[in-house]
Amino acid sequence: MKLTQHFSLAEFVRSATAQKLGIDNSLNTSDKADQTIVRNLKALSENILEPLREYTCQPIVISSGYRCPALNKAVGGSKTSQHLTGEACDIHIPSIKQGRIWLEWIMDNASFDQLIWEHNKGGTYWIHVSYKADPTKNRQQVIRMRKD
Repeated sequence: MKLTQHFSLAEFVRSATAQKLGIDNSLNTSDKADQTIVRNLKALSENILEPLREYTCQPIVISSGYRCPALNKAVGGSKTSQHLTGEACDIHIPSIKQGRIWLEWIMDNASFDQLIWEHNKGGTYWIHVSYKADPTKNRQQVIRMRKD
């Protein structure tokens, strides 16, 4: 299912961790609760990811999108993670320099709830971005975080 010109539902539910652990991270688009999650993913795509894709003129790779409760627990996600509701995703960045440019572009050009510049001890960097379907509830919160 295509959410926008450049983003599909499959990109948001794909997870190497889920596959490795045998966790079903799929969404049933005829289920009402899952329909809300899909609407949230579509809003995130339309308001953050697609504009960023148009700005960069290059693919935006989602490294972590929607997470079912079992997957969220397996990756050590917060019990209130917006990944659970389809309001958040993590974006792979091709380089630290490029990531900083993307981060600044989102800060200056998009309404967002949270924008987190994350990295781990191993030196892997990514951008966590969340968006609430009701734009009046977006906090425009920017955080820098290191995961150990």
